[in-house]
Amino acid sequence: MIFAALRFFYGLAVGTWVDRLIIDKLTVGVAVAVIDTIDHGSGVLAAGSRLTSPDGGINILNGCEGMDVVLLLTSAMLVAPIPVSRRILGVLAGCLAVFVLNQARVLMLFYAIRHDRALFETLHTVVTPLMLIVAAGVFFVGWLDRFGGTSRALA
Repeated sequence: MIFAALRFFYGLAVGTWVDRLIIDKLTVGVAVAVIDTIDHGSGVLAAGSRLTSPDGGINILNGCEGMDVVLLLTSAMLVAPIPVSRRILGVLAGCLAVFVLNQARVLMLFYAIRHDRALFETLHTVVTPLMLIVAAGVFFVGWLDRFGGTSRALA
């Protein structure tokens, strides 16, 4: 129920400045800065929601920015049997972890599309979405185990 409500409200942001901030600036802008730092000769540029380069690029659409995983992890943290301060800290730490992993996902997809379209399709449709969900689940269970007063009873 909480996830559905969060997803509904995030859905209202599609096409707004919030959407552009998350996709264009925080996802694409950061990815371009990272790629330019580690691979300065790539010629990568940010163009709205696209990472472009002479060898190809990708378009980050709504749903590719990792927000569904952030909202899922936030929902879990909000109902976790842990103190409120640890829930809030868990949401913040979890959001940061998902952000970093999603940036790694974007980088993998950017390089995959330029070198191997079949690999890109596999990474895009199966491997990286599953990677984010599993990582969020592991983060949540670890957080619950460390800070949950009743977490051992759940096992």
